[in-house]
Amino acid sequence: MSKGNVNKTSSSSGVTGLWKGIKEKYPNSAQFLMFFLLSNGVTVLQLVLMPLFRSIFAETALVNMNFQIWQVGTTVDGSPNYIFDFAAGPISEGGGGGLAFFLAVQISIAVAQIINFFAQRSITFKSNSSVWKAAFWYFVAYIIITIVAAAALGFYQTPVYNFFMNTLGWGSAGETAADIVTMIINSAISFWVFFPIFKIIFKQVPEEPKI
Repeated sequence: MSKGNVNKTSSSSGVTGLWKGIKEKYPNSAQFLMFFLLSNGVTVLQLVLMPLFRSIFAETALVNMNFQIWQVGTTVDGSPNYIFDFAAGPISEGGGGGLAFFLAVQISIAVAQIINFFAQRSITFKSNSSVWKAAFWYFVAYIIITIVAAAALGFYQTPVYNFFMNTLGWGSAGETAADIVTMIINSAISFWVFFPIFKIIFKQVPEEPKI
């Protein structure tokens, strides 16, 4: 074996041993760290998918289809306040992105969270409980978080896009930057809500002894 291979093997075993020691000494901290790393990987995926889907849907009539549902009171200026507030028309022209924006956001999140579900279950929590039961409760949590995140989006979407596109004068580049900030905020909400939920639904069930 060459010297380079020996060093590489030693380095690899050293990192593995260090991680194993951390897991044994600080199991909860190690679990949270792994959750954090995987969640950030999922966030990066969302940041890639969001602009991609937006560019695809922007070429369709969906951008001019109004999607404002579930009114909850009014805003400070007296206009209706919707949980899902995606007014028709491109954001660059004063609209809310319409159904195109809604689909771009939700499809990006859905793809990322499906991957996140299986990765967290098998890697972070090493769960061997019913995958279907866990998937059901994960879906329920996903719907609730989607509604909460959408309601929050109604408060920060317009200021964020105005800041990058108009205040900074970045135009289309500012719209892309605002897309990224929007996804990061959405991911942060999901991150802090999903961890305690995963702790509940991803259980390790004692296996039956083999005869």
